[in-house]
Amino acid sequence: MSLLISPTDRIYVAGHRGMAGSAIVRRLRRSGYESILTSSREELDLTDPSATAAWFADHRPDVVILAAAKVGGILANATFPADFLLENLKIQNHVIEQAWRCGSRRFLFLGSSCIYPKHAPQPIREEALLTGPLEPTNEWYAIAKITGIQLCRALKVQHGFDAISLMPTNLYGPGDNYHPTNSHVLPALIRRFHEAREKSEQVVTCWGSGTPRREFLHVDDLADAAVFCLERWQPQLDDIQHLNVGTGTDVTIRELAEQIAAATGFKGVIAWDADKPDGTPRKLLDVSRLSALGWRAKIPLHEGLKSTVDEFINGLRQGEEVRL
Repeated sequence: MSLLISPTDRIYVAGHRGMAGSAIVRRLRRSGYESILTSSREELDLTDPSATAAWFADHRPDVVILAAAKVGGILANATFPADFLLENLKIQNHVIEQAWRCGSRRFLFLGSSCIYPKHAPQPIREEALLTGPLEPTNEWYAIAKITGIQLCRALKVQHGFDAISLMPTNLYGPGDNYHPTNSHVLPALIRRFHEAREKSEQVVTCWGSGTPRREFLHVDDLADAAVFCLERWQPQLDDIQHLNVGTGTDVTIRELAEQIAAATGFKGVIAWDADKPDGTPRKLLDVSRLSALGWRAKIPLHEGLKSTVDEFINGLRQGEEVRL
C-alpha cells in the first residue's frame, strides 16, 4: 500500500523536547524522514495565538504531530487544576487551528488514556469516550485532551481536515520527568527507590494500597505506533477517529514497585500508605483496533524498566540533565 506521508514531507513535531516528542523525532529519523521541524519553548510559545499563527504562516508544515502538553501526576493535577486546563486548551486550540488554516495535509494529536470514564468497562474500548464521569484526580487534564480529540473530529466533519488521534496508556522511558511530587507513578518510584538504595534506607513508603492495576507502554513503542498510524491509518468519517495505544496487559502498582525495587537494587521493605489516594481502580486499554491494523508493542515491561533505570542512573553519574 502507498504510505500517507512521504520522506519529503516537512513534519513539525510540537513538543520535541518532551518524552513522547523526542521519541517520535528519533523514530522519524530512523525511518528516513529528514525534514523535521521543531520549535523550543524559547523560540515559540504555543499558548500565544499570534506567535503560533506567525510560525505556521512562515513554515507551513505538511504534517503536524502535537506532542506538546502540560503534564504531571496526581498531586500536580490536584494543586494546579486551572493551569492544566488552560495551558493545554491553549496549546491544542492554537496548534490544531493553525495546522488546518495553513493547509497541513495530515495531523496527529496525542491524547491520553485518562480521557475515559473512571469506571469504564475493562479493557477500555474507544467507544467508552464520554460515557461516564472522569477520574477526579486528573479530570482537568482529561477534559483538555477530550476537547482536542473533538476539535480534530469537528474539523474533519466540517472541513475535511485529515486529523487522527492516539490515546496512549501510561508512558515511561528516556526523557521522563523524575520530580519527587510532580511526576507520574513509574518515574517517581524509580527515583524514590534509587535514592533509598543510595542512602541505605530500609523502608520505602508508597502511596495508596498498591492494588490498582495499570498498563505501561515504553515511549519508543508509542513513537513506533505514531509513525505507523501516520503512514497507514486513515479512518472513514463515520469511523472512530481515535485509537488506543498500549500493550494489552497490566500489573498492580504493588507488582510495579517490586519490579522497580529489584531493578534499582533496593533490598529493603516496601510499605504502603493507604491514606493516600489510589486513583482509578483499573485502567487497561483494549488495543484490538490497532492490532487489527498490524501494530503491536514490542518492548516487555521488565526489559523497558531495566533500560530506563540504567539510563536514569547513568545520566546522574555522568552529570547529564535529568528532569527533576
